[in-house]
Amino acid sequence: MEALKHTMTEMMSLFEKRMSNFEAELHKNPEPGTSVSKDSMVSDFTSFKKFILEALECLQKQVDLLALGLDNLETHGRRKMVLLHGVTEQAKEDTAQVFAEVVRCHLKLTDFTVGNIRRCHRMGRQAGTSKPRPILCKLQDIHLRDSIWFAKTRLKGTGITVSEFLTKPRHQLFMSAREKLGVNNCWTKQGHIYVLDSDGSRHRVNSLHDLNNIKQVSDKVVSPIASASLSSPSPSPAPKKARRAAARK
Repeated sequence: MEALKHTMTEMMSLFEKRMSNFEAELHKNPEPGTSVSKDSMVSDFTSFKKFILEALECLQKQVDLLALGLDNLETHGRRKMVLLHGVTEQAKEDTAQVFAEVVRCHLKLTDFTVGNIRRCHRMGRQAGTSKPRPILCKLQDIHLRDSIWFAKTRLKGTGITVSEFLTKPRHQLFMSAREKLGVNNCWTKQGHIYVLDSDGSRHRVNSLHDLNNIKQVSDKVVSPIASASLSSPSPSPAPKKARRAAARK
């Protein structure tokens, strides 16, 4: 933050200085018989425009770094949280009890109790649809969170899923990655987003710029010759009697 304030102060000082010089040049009274050089004015304007663009670019970089730092800090604060999707919602339910029951029954963590939960509630406003809202749970211990995370494969076929509570920028990036590369080629781990490229190599993406540099996974293209051989099988060999008759002829 201090670096950003220092940069802004320097930019404002240079901006005021250049504006004052430019304004003084505009209002300068030319000597009799002479006029202000048009080429000089164009040169000054071009130089000033370049300075403004460079200053804005520098400011944008500073803002991006600040936003990244805040996002990393918020992600660190969510490291003990998980989202539970697909759990039937009841009126006046105790979400902590519901969460603990799912963990004990489906994830087979029989020692898990409500006392292991620091905070638990449904996300968003209750709508008129039958789709249940996800349950956000913050656990007392990071190791409990990891135990739930690594046991989530036991939920297969139950309609219930576990996901990480990503920040808004990371969630948007994750959705973009899934749209580009496919659901099965994208996943998250400890708030970070990982993808597989067309060669099967794993990459960690931190921005849309990183994602756009990933080679997209594409379906294998079958050559026309191979396609014809697959769609039109070769004729079966003639019976032995027919081959012998043809040989006698």
